[in-house]
Amino acid sequence: MTQPSTQRPGNAASQAQRILCQGRYETRAMLSNGEQLVIAIVLPLMALFGLTFTNLLDGVETTAINAATPGVLTLCVVSTAFTGQGIATGFDRRYGVLRFLSTTPLGRAGLIYGKVIAVLSVLAIQVVVICSTALLLGWTPAPGGLPLAAVLLVLGAAAFTALGLLIAGTVRPEATLAITNLAWVLLAGIGGVLFPAASSPAFIRPVIELLPSAALGDGLRSALIDGSASGPSLLILAVWTVLAGLAATRYFKWN
Repeated sequence: MTQPSTQRPGNAASQAQRILCQGRYETRAMLSNGEQLVIAIVLPLMALFGLTFTNLLDGVETTAINAATPGVLTLCVVSTAFTGQGIATGFDRRYGVLRFLSTTPLGRAGLIYGKVIAVLSVLAIQVVVICSTALLLGWTPAPGGLPLAAVLLVLGAAAFTALGLLIAGTVRPEATLAITNLAWVLLAGIGGVLFPAASSPAFIRPVIELLPSAALGDGLRSALIDGSASGPSLLILAVWTVLAGLAATRYFKWN
């Protein structure tokens, strides 16, 4: 005669364990996707070389590589956390992957936190690749600003992941694809990512300075070039992280 199961409810995985498992799954999925790797590695490397061997950043720092590296690190965050996650999540909704996840105890918050873990894991790889390449090109960051830069990267990854998920969870996949790609181009060009917000036209500068892209880009430039902390950048990123995270948790739709 078959004995009844003796597994106790207490043996179920905790929410933290579920989030870590989701994070590992998301990380493997991102690293196995060729398009994601192009966005995550190839395009930032192209931007690094392009900005280093041109005069586009004259006046920002004494050497082009020192001026270019903080912006390219910001581009890595936007590429992976916002564009990459937004597109992937949008099409996961279309193909029913998220509908399946909605039947599990993971929940919206668990899905978001799992994706943040994946973004941070891939971002760590990006940072190693970009910083190693930059060092070979003569990059000399301010040592005192390195811990602050790490904090800014984590905050930026959280903010842009939440924004990407908010878009992917509320509009159609085609719209997500268009919005995130267009935003990537605009933020890279005039959103304070590759170029300081101070270099933007005066009539739009107050708006750009409030964007998370400008906060992250200018904050990293202050930390890695001058070794100084930018209080406004930290505050703006923290506010965007909280607001976007709450909005994504509240309005994200599984299907």
